[in-house]
Amino acid sequence: MPRALIVDDEPGIRFALRRWFERQQWTIAEAGDGTDALRLLRDTDDDGPDRFDLVVCDLHLPSLGGDALVRILREERPTLVNRVVLTTGDSVSYADAGSVLAEHPHVLQKPFGLGTLASVVARVFGR
Repeated sequence: MPRALIVDDEPGIRFALRRWFERQQWTIAEAGDGTDALRLLRDTDDDGPDRFDLVVCDLHLPSLGGDALVRILREERPTLVNRVVLTTGDSVSYADAGSVLAEHPHVLQKPFGLGTLASVVARVFGR
């Protein structure tokens, strides 16, 4: 089964995403902030059985935001960065040039529908 990490400080959003992914036969781990997410990611290996196939991460988090997490992963785990989906309530259309919202290939603007989530997940995996 594929494995995903859901990172969001809102328990309701984590719950909804967990339910959707579990219905798609994914195994799920959760983190309420970027620091916990980074610890979980550093405890895994991209080639190991505990690998995260996907990370769904809110942009604005306590202690370490999604933008900082992406920057760290670019240095430490560049192959994992391509499997990160950022979520945000910010306007993606008006993102500043050079910002993670303008540059990252997988961004979902909240609120988003489950069909949109499914499309982005499929795009991450080239389907």
